[in-house]
Amino acid sequence: MTIDGFQPMTLLDWPNKVGCTVFLKGCNFRCPFCHNAPLVEWEGKQPAPALALEKFQDFLTRRQGLLDGVCVSGGEPLLQPHLPQLLETIKTLGFLVKVDTNGSFPQRLQELWKLGLVDYVAMDIKNSPARYGETAGVPGLDLAPIRESVSWLLEGQVDYEFRTTVVRQFHDAASFDAIGPWIAGAKRYYLQTYTARDTVLRPGLTPWDQEAMEGFAAQMRPYVGHVEVR
Repeated sequence: MTIDGFQPMTLLDWPNKVGCTVFLKGCNFRCPFCHNAPLVEWEGKQPAPALALEKFQDFLTRRQGLLDGVCVSGGEPLLQPHLPQLLETIKTLGFLVKVDTNGSFPQRLQELWKLGLVDYVAMDIKNSPARYGETAGVPGLDLAPIRESVSWLLEGQVDYEFRTTVVRQFHDAASFDAIGPWIAGAKRYYLQTYTARDTVLRPGLTPWDQEAMEGFAAQMRPYVGHVEVR
């Protein structure tokens, strides 16, 4: 197994923690606004230089006492068959584990938690149920697994956050009118302002301005304990 993208330090990906972030290739969604297109559409293409697991382990060994944890992102990391072994390596070295997920594999997520391999989950809420498949780039997407992941996280057995990358072409006030009741009672919800990058899956998308983002956040505050615009 290899690490397909690596950020040696982050202060933004995990509330009140200092961590590093690893990115694993492959995803079952094709969100047009995804900024990790090389990891999502990697099949049949020249792979980017990867970090061997042994070198990553060496890096963590040198960072013991300096970093709190490791954020495991993608792509969709729960697609990786060897993910448990990676998380075991991280935990054995004394680090906390945060997993970023689109929520489409609730059983795999719960199993990792039962094994004691996950300390924090960040789950994307792509949009309102009515526009979910469109926003995820998967027409006709079955929302049952997504709903199961939301319900399980709301039980609070593992620490978590929900988050939405907000794009003008996909999100409006009606989106948050529907998302609010869906995740009512959640601990944290972050609205992430879309940023255009060279690696985005579909060029030409645009963000909302700060005033609109704060308006969407205000819509969510009656439903969620902590709401913030990133």
